[in-house]
Amino acid sequence: MTEQNERVVVVTGGSRGIGRAICLSFARPGTSIYFNYFSPSDPDAEAVAAAETEKRVADKQGFAASKSVNIVNEDEVSNFFNGIIDKTGRIDVLVNNAGITKDGLLVRMKEQDWDAVLNVNLKGVFTCTKIVAKLMMQQRSGCIINISSVVGVTGNVGQANYSASKAGVIGLTKTAAKELASRGITVNAIAPGFIETDMTAAMSDKARNAMLDQIPLKRAGYPEDVASVAAFLASEGASYITGQVVHVSGGMYI
Repeated sequence: MTEQNERVVVVTGGSRGIGRAICLSFARPGTSIYFNYFSPSDPDAEAVAAAETEKRVADKQGFAASKSVNIVNEDEVSNFFNGIIDKTGRIDVLVNNAGITKDGLLVRMKEQDWDAVLNVNLKGVFTCTKIVAKLMMQQRSGCIINISSVVGVTGNVGQANYSASKAGVIGLTKTAAKELASRGITVNAIAPGFIETDMTAAMSDKARNAMLDQIPLKRAGYPEDVASVAAFLASEGASYITGQVVHVSGGMYI
């Protein structure tokens, strides 16, 4: 069991990018951060990234532990959360951040690419939220933060699957907020825009410039911009905020 004043935070997809920044935003003495990671294409690299995240949290005098978990596998997800609950007895904050892209035009999109993105980005959020919400209802407290995307509101050419999954996350967020509010649980979403990550770094200059042209602030955001909003939504200062979508996009959606 944790100490009475210890806070337990769980972040899915926390090894790098926005997920890592979110872990670091919660890193402080008295907070335990658990996060998962998964990369079937390069599991060794992902494990190294996870170890680096743990180290950075430790440098801030926080505690972090990671585990490789396939967010699509319900048994693996259940075992991940049950292990945390057995060790700590509680979960105060859940950040559903894990996500993937498999872009392509709608008429050319393969069914397996549609299914893969919806399974990770939407069903994964459902599975994690369902498990953790049961514990938070017993606690009569908790905070759930779902990472959506600006394209879940605006749509985007070549991202029918990703846009649909992130729009679904917004709908799930609003419904869960209504269902869980009476138990003292807040549920909100963050919709990032063009954020500097490994994924966006691989874009061509042409695609990058086209994206920047859509941003009123004329620059990309950083993972820390998203993380600071997550930290706020999980704070006492945001205890009267639920069912909302906070856009962190430099004005892409106004």
